[in-house]
Amino acid sequence: MKNKRKIFIITGMSGAGKSQALKIFGDFGFYCVDNLPLALFGNFIEYVSGRADLNNVALGIDIREGESLKEMPKLLKTLNRNDFAPKVIFLDAGDECLIRRFSETKHKHPLHKKLAAAIAHERQLLSPIQVLADKVIDTSDLKLGELKEKLSALLESKREDDMQISVVSFGFKHGILKDCDIVMDVRFLPNPYYIPELKEKTGLDKAVQDYIMSFKETGEFIEKFADLIKYLIPKYIKEGKSYLTIAMGCTGGHHRSVFMAHELAQRLRKAGLTASEFHRDIGI
Repeated sequence: MKNKRKIFIITGMSGAGKSQALKIFGDFGFYCVDNLPLALFGNFIEYVSGRADLNNVALGIDIREGESLKEMPKLLKTLNRNDFAPKVIFLDAGDECLIRRFSETKHKHPLHKKLAAAIAHERQLLSPIQVLADKVIDTSDLKLGELKEKLSALLESKREDDMQISVVSFGFKHGILKDCDIVMDVRFLPNPYYIPELKEKTGLDKAVQDYIMSFKETGEFIEKFADLIKYLIPKYIKEGKSYLTIAMGCTGGHHRSVFMAHELAQRLRKAGLTASEFHRDIGI
């Protein structure tokens, strides 16, 4: 069977990082086009189809297309019928974050309204497209390197039905992880923070891991939770989901959540699944 070409549609809220995302895709070797008029979409696909060297394409499409955005669902169906495997990535951010970014850059919003009203209107106009997205990424608290890591994880798929799993640890006191599918609170486990010799270590240190695993409930929990995730994966795939982010949180994001995320990722990989791990607050 002929492998389908990858085509990523990068869309989302103005100020959420679409330009940076396209630059990252360019670094990955993708042929990138920003703000392609949807009226030329068919011609562009015909052009790419005739180029044997353009197997990976990324398109930036946003609110500047106005009413034409209503055509996107139909265009995506057209791609599915051809030799392309389209994926829609929707970049989002909180309203306060978007307002701050526009204020700092002094850029005008594409809708040319007062900023708060423009953001609210844009969010309303883009909501049907957000529903279509294969992956929604909240960039409110993301550094550029973290965005690159997330996008890199989306490109690792070896099969169209290969679920890409990202297991992330975080600390509740630094804010709950926003762009995730499953959140597990592991604060019920004994806290190594209160053991003087473990306080400055992390969940990646063996001494901390041995302490956490010395409690019966730890082994019981991770076994049952890993089994639950493995049970859910084929259900998610059946519904067309390609990416799954599992967030595991403790108080500070240094000990329990780090070890549990690390242990879960290892167990999923041993089960033959594609799982990466990232520890958001380990360095704070």
